[in-house]
Amino acid sequence: MSTNRRPFGRTGVWISPLTLGAMNFGVRANADHDDSIRIIHAALDAGINVIDTADVYSQGESEEIVGKALKGARRDGTFLATKFHGQIGEEPHRRGNSRRWIFQAVEDSLRRLDTDWIDLYQVHRPEDETDVEETLGALDDLVRQGKIRYVGSSTYDPWEIVEGQWVSRTRGISRVVSEQPPYSILTRGIERELLPVAQRYDLAVLPWSPLAGGWLSGRHRRGQEQPVSDRAGQFPNRFDPAHPDNAVKLEATLQLGELADELGISLVHLALAWVLEHPAVTSAIIGPRSFEQLESQLGAVDVRLTADVLDRIDEIVPPGTNVNDADGGYVPESLSDPSRRRGGRTSHGSPRRF
Repeated sequence: MSTNRRPFGRTGVWISPLTLGAMNFGVRANADHDDSIRIIHAALDAGINVIDTADVYSQGESEEIVGKALKGARRDGTFLATKFHGQIGEEPHRRGNSRRWIFQAVEDSLRRLDTDWIDLYQVHRPEDETDVEETLGALDDLVRQGKIRYVGSSTYDPWEIVEGQWVSRTRGISRVVSEQPPYSILTRGIERELLPVAQRYDLAVLPWSPLAGGWLSGRHRRGQEQPVSDRAGQFPNRFDPAHPDNAVKLEATLQLGELADELGISLVHLALAWVLEHPAVTSAIIGPRSFEQLESQLGAVDVRLTADVLDRIDEIVPPGTNVNDADGGYVPESLSDPSRRRGGRTSHGSPRRF
């Protein structure tokens, strides 16, 4: 893989165009620690210098694997990112964006990662019941303590990003410098507002699921029986080809596969190269669970798409469009919680805020 680097916002840090996502390391997908470590080392040797994980991935096991892989000299050369917010264990207070949990979560992540600092500490999802000043104030304290270097967010709405920037500037505290949104040829909704907002505030953008949860892996071929994802049972509205909402997505996937064949490249390379073409995108997160999957993705950074090819992709999936709205990422409580639309109190028992 090419060793070219891209600026991480305006932090002065330069990172690789691909980020190694560690979600599939651990019992969730690849429970073989030694094999996972070999994949991590191969990615680093190929020029990737960013690893992204989260405390919730296999309930901390992913962080432990990453910590083992980076032990020694490899740690200094790696931009290490992790996230907090998700439920850890069974106790109800072991989750969220509160100061109390952030201070506990960072210590647990540092221990599992076997490191003294985290380069990028990200809020995994927004949380309506926690004041954004509470969250950003706690993260600023961690920056001042030297436990984290930068603050990031994941799957935030544009207005939430703007609010966070305003709070940081008015209070004089560390601001969010990066955002992780879902983005792929099949999931282009963030082109409407989020990517322009990121550019306005000089945020680095690290898209997750650039292969659309495996839809753009090249498995779907016209004239063949369509494979069913192992996640179809859990999320049929996103992954079951027989689900009505996925009919248009399947047709778009087949057309994109035919375009890739015409260009003489894999659909994986087409999909990743397309994400990296957007000027707001810093680094695309890949999440291989095997060495073969890693190898199939590395060469995408050397693929260049012409304007004609980009226009043809726009014809298949128009700009700013999510082919299936279920793939758009986080659904805010304003939509998912009926009480937010019908008066009364939220599902958490706190009064509605107007």
